[in-house]
Amino acid sequence: MSSSRSNLPADFAEAFDRVRGRLDGIGSTILFFPTIGSTNDVALKLAAQGHHHGAIVIADEQTAGRGRRGRTWFSPPGSGLYVSIVLSPARARVDPGRATALLTLTAGVALAEGVEAATGLRVDIKWPNDLYVVRRKVAGVLAEAAPRDADAAAGASQADSDVVLGYGINVGPMAYPRELADRATSIETELGRPADRAALCVETIRAVGRRYTDLLAGRFDAILDAWRERAPASRGARIIWQSPAGPRSGVTAGVDDQGALLVEVDGFIERIVGGEVTWL
Repeated sequence: MSSSRSNLPADFAEAFDRVRGRLDGIGSTILFFPTIGSTNDVALKLAAQGHHHGAIVIADEQTAGRGRRGRTWFSPPGSGLYVSIVLSPARARVDPGRATALLTLTAGVALAEGVEAATGLRVDIKWPNDLYVVRRKVAGVLAEAAPRDADAAAGASQADSDVVLGYGINVGPMAYPRELADRATSIETELGRPADRAALCVETIRAVGRRYTDLLAGRFDAILDAWRERAPASRGARIIWQSPAGPRSGVTAGVDDQGALLVEVDGFIERIVGGEVTWL
């Protein structure tokens, strides 16, 4: 597979060279930016133009990084890893709708496995998209549907739909904003030593490629089993969430086969597929 690269630092270029041909179809285009507004925004533009499946956008710093529900993702220079990948789960050979629904959970599993492979740290997952080390958040995932522009959309089908999968990992210690200081941590803080950002980048992308291949092949049970094994809070934890009728509370009872969080409320099971969840 031919590939193009732009502005990759030497250590990142060497790390990608070491895994050439082992990214499961990801990495046809790799763009690196010292500073950027948002890696997801660049990847969304690539996807909108079509023919950019597997493109990777990496930044050293984001000035307008974002998480779920429009929140700002703190992205200072040199301290984190900020990556977006263009994927097409609707092209799955088995149940493309389910594959699309499970993409965020798939990414959580992949990132946890990639971080562990690169650093040895045990990483847990909290529904739907947060990664934790010793109860402090170390990474997050944001998946966004990519609309096509008029030229690329002509003649395209639903099976051509792309999703941009973005993730941010706190790598080095940083001065977190006050609202994050007691809830966030970094790879190096937990390791007690420096981490290799280039190796971490490549290992997480390799893991995304492996699990994305599982997704396209319909190996949903393997993905869900791996997610559940890393998500102890998905059972028996008390939560509050915002429903259309207002705030509700209950106790988590696992995730279903579509990736929805199950919550027991007054003896009944309710499904949460999105929205704001507060873990108590």
